[in-house]
Amino acid sequence: MYSKKQQSSELPYEKFVTKGAQSLSDKELLAIIIRTGTATKSPLDIADEILCLQGSDKDLLDICRVSLEELMSISGIGQVKAVKIKCIAELSKRIAMTSRKEKLCFTNPQSIADYYMEQFRHLEFETVLLICLDNKSRLIEDYTISQGTINASLLSPREIFLKALRARAVFIIMIHNHPSGDPSPSKQDLLITKKIQEVSKMIEIPLIDHIIIGDSRYVSFKESGYI
Repeated sequence: MYSKKQQSSELPYEKFVTKGAQSLSDKELLAIIIRTGTATKSPLDIADEILCLQGSDKDLLDICRVSLEELMSISGIGQVKAVKIKCIAELSKRIAMTSRKEKLCFTNPQSIADYYMEQFRHLEFETVLLICLDNKSRLIEDYTISQGTINASLLSPREIFLKALRARAVFIIMIHNHPSGDPSPSKQDLLITKKIQEVSKMIEIPLIDHIIIGDSRYVSFKESGYI
């Protein structure tokens, strides 16, 4: 058990006030958000447990992958605190994407990968995104068209081009993630991309790239010569 005096000295709130947010560790930032502990645990103890949920690396980014149920399994974290933590994680992700949006250029694979990396890197399953562009390669809309393992039975050219035609797209780009972290294209990735590219030529809505996102890495089919 820890005393209120210990709780007060352990909480990094005063450190924030005197030295600023940049002086705080990930655990200290979380402790301020958690605010209160239990009879036996300080907010810092609880913050440490949260950072350990996805393993021993204590990576702050892992909070995006932690479920509400996992957060609430920790003593001292109820539904309100769990929702608050998940909202802050989502807000952080959106801020990161917003800062990259100004540099987003749909003719530059690196720019595209940088922008969508934050959205895809936290997913534990493969997700395929269709990007529809106008005649000046500007974004019209992007759609999630598949979730799960990418293969011919789950991802059909018909579905892709129905979306593209409805959006009046002139060009399209596909993006999907590899939860393993390795963005190297599989044989199935190459097969489905070739199939979609062939249909895109007939319909005259060119597939100009397919980008696979891994852990802080990407592979562009255009850059790699597959398209």
